[in-house]
Amino acid sequence: MSKRYCLALDLKDDPDLIREYERYHAPDQVWPEILDSIKESGINNMEIYRTGNRLFMIMEVADSFSFENKAALDQDNEKVQEWEKLMWKFQKALPWASQGEKWIQMERIFQL
Repeated sequence: MSKRYCLALDLKDDPDLIREYERYHAPDQVWPEILDSIKESGINNMEIYRTGNRLFMIMEVADSFSFENKAALDQDNEKVQEWEKLMWKFQKALPWASQGEKWIQMERIFQL
């Protein structure tokens, strides 16, 4: 059994930055250490969609996955910290995010 989480984040509203962000996320462009850290944390599948400058992420995770464990693993991983610092060049927090908070977990409000 797996769980699914949906998260949102905005990009800076600059077409050049958005194109560059998408290049970093193109097949074979995401750093291998980042892909490894995603998989090692218990994320089985991850997809990111964009409309305008809004991003929407879907994560399918193992039952053992936790955001707290992922954050702890990321904190101890220099390559992840380097990637996250780089991504802040393109990203901007949602208006209701806490200080330093990036991706915000979305609440499901409808299911068929």
